[in-house]
Amino acid sequence: VQLQAFGGGLVQAGGSLRLSCAASGSIFSINAMGWFRQAPGKEREFVAAIRWSGTSTHYADSVKGRFTVSSDNAKSTVSLQMTNLKPEDTAVYFCAADPTRIIVSAIRRADQYDYWGQGTEVTVSS
Repeated sequence: VQLQAFGGGLVQAGGSLRLSCAASGSIFSINAMGWFRQAPGKEREFVAAIRWSGTSTHYADSVKGRFTVSSDNAKSTVSLQMTNLKPEDTAVYFCAADPTRIIVSAIRRADQYDYWGQGTEVTVSS
């Protein structure tokens, strides 16, 4: 499975961005997708997860109510709509695929994901 994340950029606090992650290769093996982020000097942290079918989602408390994760199986794409962005959302955002688990609330650790995209940078100015 190959993943390509895109859509990052510079935005003012309170603004919105939409990240996308395009999957290719053995897509049939994907059960769930996740979004993580890593700020400078910090560990990679969980942001959101979604079943590949789109029927179940899970969010970190820090983004709940502001971010929405969705999937488009026809386009083999998962998106992360981010609204009301805050400076603390500044990070490199990564998408990841899990071929084995389907309970999205249980896949919050980076080591549970087998495939990773290259990351896209999001900067939120105050």
